[in-house]
Amino acid sequence: MTITTDTRPLDVLADFPAIPEGWAYLDTAATAQKPKPVIDAITSAYGESYATVHRGVYQRSADMTLAYEAARRKVASFLNAGSADEIVFTRGATEAINLVAQCWAGSQLKVGDRILLSALEHHSNIVPWQMVAERVGAEIDVVPLTEDHRIDLDAMAAMITDRHKLVALAHISNVLGSVLDARRAADIAHGAGAKLLLDGCQAVPRMGVDVAALDCDFYAFSGHKLYGPTGIGALWARPELLEAMPPYQGGGSMIDKVTFERTTYAPPPGRFEAGTPHIVGALGLAAAIDYVSGIGLDRIHAHEAALVRQAREALSRINSVRLYGPEDSAGIVSFTIAGVHPHDIGTILDESRVAIRAGHHCAQPLMEVLGVDATARASFGVYNSAADVDALAEGMERVTRIFG
Repeated sequence: MTITTDTRPLDVLADFPAIPEGWAYLDTAATAQKPKPVIDAITSAYGESYATVHRGVYQRSADMTLAYEAARRKVASFLNAGSADEIVFTRGATEAINLVAQCWAGSQLKVGDRILLSALEHHSNIVPWQMVAERVGAEIDVVPLTEDHRIDLDAMAAMITDRHKLVALAHISNVLGSVLDARRAADIAHGAGAKLLLDGCQAVPRMGVDVAALDCDFYAFSGHKLYGPTGIGALWARPELLEAMPPYQGGGSMIDKVTFERTTYAPPPGRFEAGTPHIVGALGLAAAIDYVSGIGLDRIHAHEAALVRQAREALSRINSVRLYGPEDSAGIVSFTIAGVHPHDIGTILDESRVAIRAGHHCAQPLMEVLGVDATARASFGVYNSAADVDALAEGMERVTRIFG
């Protein structure tokens, strides 16, 4: 990862051909636009060098296999994993979390065990645990939030017991932008003998992630939020945990030997990658990692933090606007305006060529905590600028004029 102290605003909009001039794209937390190097990597892989992996003995297949496994090593390096064998390619964070729920929790948890989540989790970090808890007879507890909408780790420390076997938390909230003190969360979890899974979807595009320093046990993220393609993501897990986990799906590639009497399975990570993988997706993800690493994750974080400060200041000047999340939220600003549904806010802003997200953001339990049905959310990326924040503020002033 590139480490830099350069604090100048980023000027990379020209790298993103899908963002036309005058269009403020503020929905990066949902999915990031793709830079030309990622698009070129995908185009080249399909148009010039495409072949299957792990199967062919011909040269192009061998070359593609090398490229695919090089992408795995790049992900491992990006997370500071100990080995590429600790990286399982998935369709995204949702599949990665489901994999852990079914293969680790489903085989390790029993009646009376407990799972600890937080009030701000994405549905993808709630529903898989509900499914496995119902199946094995485990129970789920929920850590509340602090007044400034962070996961309350003091409350977590008071709640956790030796019956809790797994803690699953968002590294950064997709609604509030609040950043978890992940190392402290790991210390609390491990102090009770529990494992810690981190949902890193919103973290990996915005800050450096070092799984060794965080001391977590599982880390999941999606490629499309990291300026890469859809349909690709990764799960990192401690090697001893992967070794103990049964496979998630059956099929080609994940086997050692198959007979009608008995099948033996490949070692990780192959054990969890049944079928032909998303080859080009992995190459696109590698290109995306190169792109953000070339800019520097610390510089990206500083750039987005400056835009968040500007946005919160501009929105706070508008009567009846309520802001959610901490002042130092990472790249994300959620808000409501009294008497106006967030969907109406989104529609009017779209007429002003400002794209935001409006809804419950796959976090309905959090909406209940906040006392609203939905929020409007502006989320920033490397391609955004102060002009986009100005466009948001001008669009919101139009919303207030329309609704009086």
